[in-house]
Amino acid sequence: MSRPRLRPALTGLSVLLLATGLTGCFAAGTDQAAGPGTDSGRIKLAMLQPPRSGLSPLSDDAFKLSRWKTAETLVELDELGEAQPALATEWQQTGPASWSFTLREDVEFHDGTAMTAAEVAASLTAAAQASPKPRILDGVELTAQAGDANSVTITTATPDPLLPQRLSSPQLAILASSAYGKGGVVSPVNAGTGPYRLVSVDGTSSARLDRFDGYWGPQAEAEGVDVQFVPDGTARAAALRTGDADIVEAIPVGQVAQIDPALVHEVPMPRTNTLYLNTVSGPFADPAVRAAARAAVDAGTIVDRVYEGRADQASGLLGPALPWAAEQRNSGEYAAALATRAAAAAVAGTPIRLGTFTDRAELPEVAVQLEQQLETAGFVVEQDVREYQHIEADALAGKFDAFILSRATVLDSGDPVAYLYSDFSCAGSFNISQFCDPAVDAALAKAAGIPAGPERRAAISAAESLILSRDAAVPLLHERVIQGESTRVGGVERDPRERALVTSRTRLAASTGTAG
Repeated sequence: MSRPRLRPALTGLSVLLLATGLTGCFAAGTDQAAGPGTDSGRIKLAMLQPPRSGLSPLSDDAFKLSRWKTAETLVELDELGEAQPALATEWQQTGPASWSFTLREDVEFHDGTAMTAAEVAASLTAAAQASPKPRILDGVELTAQAGDANSVTITTATPDPLLPQRLSSPQLAILASSAYGKGGVVSPVNAGTGPYRLVSVDGTSSARLDRFDGYWGPQAEAEGVDVQFVPDGTARAAALRTGDADIVEAIPVGQVAQIDPALVHEVPMPRTNTLYLNTVSGPFADPAVRAAARAAVDAGTIVDRVYEGRADQASGLLGPALPWAAEQRNSGEYAAALATRAAAAAVAGTPIRLGTFTDRAELPEVAVQLEQQLETAGFVVEQDVREYQHIEADALAGKFDAFILSRATVLDSGDPVAYLYSDFSCAGSFNISQFCDPAVDAALAKAAGIPAGPERRAAISAAESLILSRDAAVPLLHERVIQGESTRVGGVERDPRERALVTSRTRLAASTGTAG
């Protein structure tokens, strides 16, 4: 039985050294006259994952830009997922596949240039023509043209009833023309429209943002934000305990007991921890072997032992953040689809390669639990556990038989269709299962063409049931993120969609507070 290649457990001394190093990095990015722990007017933010694509807004790095409030979109979503004005003040559908958006006036980019209809159209065109496309545009052909000086017309190849919601994706942020370089390179430095201006990025270690005095909306209350990328969860937790970070992303469950409860905030997430099975090559190309893996999984044990009960056991791909999903699973059609699952095969001695990553501290522990469960069923498991940036390409290339991923399910448009397309359609850009089924593609296309409402929700549920009936993926649990906030910071967003974190309203108290 193979064990994952994990880093050694951190001793008290190594935790201290990690926290000390983090303090030094934050201090370097703040007011040089102010030492660590002083009220310099700048927010110190420790984030989970470093940039994967140089902070390109056309990648998942866009969500960092959104959480820092430096890059903005034409619309944003409210708590119900409805589109609300942002850089566009209003919009209307002018034809079956065309929409007109009226732009906010007097918006200035961070480089000092004015936001015009031509700039907006150019940003959207760059996203639409990128290779690979931003995930939000999977299956969507989009063109944008400037109308008069204050409007943009957006047209899709086929009617898209969720186009306004789609345009809320951080991957479709509007940037100045100076952001777009040769060879498709996009740099958001000094190019956004938000209350914070991205001043500099130091590779995968840090970033600095300053308040932008020319912002069109309410001025930021803090002077700036100093970001450190800290993949090690123990180090992030230590930074919160010692007061060396004001805001900390994703505190590992195992660290919570060591932190003052007043600093810990549990946020339910539309995020599913899923075991993806390679449907094209290796043993899981056989549906009966995939069925055996599904039958072997005991998600309840994983929730209890790894997450200490701070997660919800999954009964589908979509979790309690979408309360309608559970009700839809009670339908006869849903049950009928699941009844078509293959019967489990005997798998004694079947070798499989199981992968996951260390950036989310719980996932290697999930891998250990799954290894035990799968080996009890007869599989022989080899684990491969690395940092995400070193394993993503192999996962997408189908080099694993099974892969454990923590996946946001409504990250882009506030609607799960984009996620289902990306992960389970034949043309999906994030299809770790290498899954392709014409019936699923047809179900997703049907759902995508229906306006928001009960009929669309039923169609989404039907597509989910088909995916689960093929055992392309085994949903394990729905996560709750644990966000840390020091006593000196207020107005921090606790956003289930992971789009907002620091905003204009985020502020520092007059005096510093820490907790031991």
